[in-house]
Order: sequence, then C-alpha cells, then structure tokens
Amino acid sequence: MIFPPMNSVPSEFSGRLRDLLERRLAIIADQEIREKNPAAQLEQLREVSEKITAMQEEAKGNLPPRLKHYLERASFQKALAWLKGEDA
Repeated sequence: MIFPPMNSVPSEFSGRLRDLLERRLAIIADQEIREKNPAAQLEQLREVSEKITAMQEEAKGNLPPRLKHYLERASFQKALAWLKGEDA
C-alpha cells in the first residue's frame, strides 16, 4: 500500500486501523469478561493485537512518522488519537 506524502493515510486503511484500536480498548475495558472468563479476554486481545500488527506490516515503511512511532511503541491510545485528528 502506498501512502501519499506527509501525514495522510488512506481513509480505508485508517478506518480499519481505527476500528481495531477501538476494539482493543473495548476488550481491555470489558470488566464482565475479565471477571467471568479472563482467558477469553486474553484471546480476544491477542487476536486484535495480531490484526494491528498485520496492518503495520501491510503498510511497511509507508506510515506517517508519528503514527509509525506510536504503533511501534504500542502507544495505541495515542495512535487512535492521531487517526482521529486529536493529536496535539
């Protein structure tokens, strides 16, 4: 996937990544599953994390520098804020 110059990310890619990052946060916040079936929660977290990693690989060196920085350091809340245009 080739990205335009600067800090743009194709909307399809950014939408999919944003969905995965939001899903990851929802899994972490799900106290009910944590209490009733922590193994299932960990499995869900593993699956979504693998999908995020796969998207990073798909984009290879074409990610905007700041987004790449956040993803490489697993700063997923910052990556989500960046995708939403909330990054200061």
